[in-house]
Amino acid sequence: MIETLIDDDRREGVGRAHLGHSSSRPPRLWTASLAILSALLSACSHDAADKGPLVTVQAVSAEKTTMQHTVVAEAVLFPLRQAALTPKISAPVKAFYVTRGSRVHQGQLLATLENSDLEASKEENKGAYEQAQAAYETATAATLPEELQKAKLDEQAAKKLRDAQEKIYHSREELFQQGALPRKELDQAGVDLLNARNQYDIAQKHLEVLTSIGRQQQMKSAAGELQAAKGRYLASEAQLSYSEIRSPIDGYVTERPLYPGEMAAAGAPLITVMDLSRVIAKAHIPQPEAAVLQRGDQATLKVPGEDTPVDGKVTVVSPALDPNSTTVEVWVEAVNFKQRLKPGTSVQLTMLAQTVNDAIAVPDSAVLTTPDGSTSVMLIGADGRAHQQAVQTGFHQDDQVLILGGIQPGARVITVGAYGLPDNTRVKVEAPPASGKSTPATGAQ
Repeated sequence: MIETLIDDDRREGVGRAHLGHSSSRPPRLWTASLAILSALLSACSHDAADKGPLVTVQAVSAEKTTMQHTVVAEAVLFPLRQAALTPKISAPVKAFYVTRGSRVHQGQLLATLENSDLEASKEENKGAYEQAQAAYETATAATLPEELQKAKLDEQAAKKLRDAQEKIYHSREELFQQGALPRKELDQAGVDLLNARNQYDIAQKHLEVLTSIGRQQQMKSAAGELQAAKGRYLASEAQLSYSEIRSPIDGYVTERPLYPGEMAAAGAPLITVMDLSRVIAKAHIPQPEAAVLQRGDQATLKVPGEDTPVDGKVTVVSPALDPNSTTVEVWVEAVNFKQRLKPGTSVQLTMLAQTVNDAIAVPDSAVLTTPDGSTSVMLIGADGRAHQQAVQTGFHQDDQVLILGGIQPGARVITVGAYGLPDNTRVKVEAPPASGKSTPATGAQ
């Protein structure tokens, strides 16, 4: 086309020269060249704008999976139950019946302290108690005392006298009515009858008082002496029992610091017994992590020297913070098979707080976090460009993070090269290195 324009321009120049005319109009060649150059520059500029820089990244597809929210913490093992046996009396050790490592049962006699004086005191108080018991039985079964007996006899005599005076009075009354007895004799008989009746009433009341009050006080006195004797006997028996050290639980003897003949001090541990059938791992966990745990959650214990983790269960989540560390104390209980778990061992706890099925998960490296705390990912669209998408994240599991909202399963998210990548940038996805370690991709140059 350009060659045609050149030939036409030459012919036009020759004709004008032949005719002797001149013209100020530019040659067609330059006009066409300028038009073509402008079109080429415009096309190149438009093509460059359509393509832009190409950045190499690595990406994966968001997948549905099952995610488990776990809380990991360091803990120390403690026995299920422990009893540090301390004697209540100070005395030399007479005999030990167990050694360290012995298996014992609840109520089993473990040691005896010197108790000869306590045995003698017990026997003495036992005799006093039996004597008081016999006196009480005698008092309850015995006849009335002399005073009570005298009062009873007086009551009986007063009654007979009253009856006799009544007969005399009635006899004289009949004689008086017949005119055979003067009035004076009848009046005297009435006075005697009145006195006899008064004496009988007094004797009767006196007998009642002695029978009710005297008898009651006598019984109270006998009962009090019996109770006091019984208390002294039980106290001496208790003192003797303090010289016998018995186990309150089933378990194993873990401490026995003294030997026979040495002085056992009151209040100082003599034997320590631990129930090792189960162990409790106690951990102190920050409040946000402890907030997702609850009693009954499954857990595992990773114990040094054990190849297989030990299964356990959360039994205690403290309702209050530790004032010193501002953490929450959590207990995990586990069965101690063959007593292989030793109290005092440091273990690693892994507690399962939550399980989410059909969860959308992406690698941690795909999530971008801004200074204000908002999170987003870079998606690869159908146009081959990166687009920023805000997401809501949940808990982490290994190198995966739970996506609560913002993307759908199957979305391609950039895992390497997303940091600092402008939105709408053309990207090229490359496979990760064969070693499995990703190399950071540079941003747009």
